[in-house]
Amino acid sequence: MKLYNSKKDKELYYYFNAKKEKLWCYRHRYYDALGKRREKYKQGFKTESEAYRALLDVKANTLNGNVKQVENSNLTVAEWLDIWYETHKNDWKVTSRKQRELAIKYQMKPLLGKYKLVELDKTTYKRVFINKLLEKKYKPSTVQLFHRLFKVAINAAVDDEILPRNRFNKISIPQDDPKDNFLTAEELSKLLAAAKEHENDTNYTFIFTLAYTGLRKGEALGLQWNNIDFNAKTITVERTRDNKGIRTPKTKNSYRTILIDDIAIAQLEKYKKWCKKIKLLFIFIIYIRTHSFNGSINYE
Repeated sequence: MKLYNSKKDKELYYYFNAKKEKLWCYRHRYYDALGKRREKYKQGFKTESEAYRALLDVKANTLNGNVKQVENSNLTVAEWLDIWYETHKNDWKVTSRKQRELAIKYQMKPLLGKYKLVELDKTTYKRVFINKLLEKKYKPSTVQLFHRLFKVAINAAVDDEILPRNRFNKISIPQDDPKDNFLTAEELSKLLAAAKEHENDTNYTFIFTLAYTGLRKGEALGLQWNNIDFNAKTITVERTRDNKGIRTPKTKNSYRTILIDDIAIAQLEKYKKWCKKIKLLFIFIIYIRTHSFNGSINYE
């Protein structure tokens, strides 16, 4: 393909494609961080002005030392997500790593993977990612989680000097309906009554403890008897546990001591007497069913 020089800039050219259409391109030569000579080439611009603006952006980036932005201009979102995950996966807790792996595989890549990382704009992101997830009937809080995870990946690209900034901040996402996030007193009473009638002592006390303390299930599963002070009527959270193992709490604020009432103390004392027969390290242990309680509460 023969290139013809533009009069506007020595690195700007025009050419004719197979359909004899006149198109524009640029070829910018620069030195990378190691002093090696490089060339950035891009074609397919329909006008000289469009090609010239793109060339000026490339020149500005190389002059300002933003060579990585130039070299990675063709990097797709999918490619960056793979780089980000493989680079940082060993820095994350097991649950965070699995959460990010699944979000990349099932939400981010299918909806955003084909876009070039440097070209994905805020409007497109809102339209093809946030709105599409909401249309798929994900809860707003779940969509907010995917959005936060994507911003973490973008912040890593900024730290790596591939992007100049994170343009996906300040995106509005609806809030969950508060009515969907808790049980009424009547509903909770029915749940506890059903659990007491149909479940064994461990299952019932586990559900009872969650209801009366507000602990997360992983926090409750991590409790040992020395975490309960029956005289002071407190529970101290200092670890979490699930089918992936035992870990420290996710944040400093997750380490805490909470007060519990007489009803909760009475149930836990009753359960402790039953547990003395088997002498296990953790308060809540189950032997036969290790998958879930009613399909939602995982413990072992």
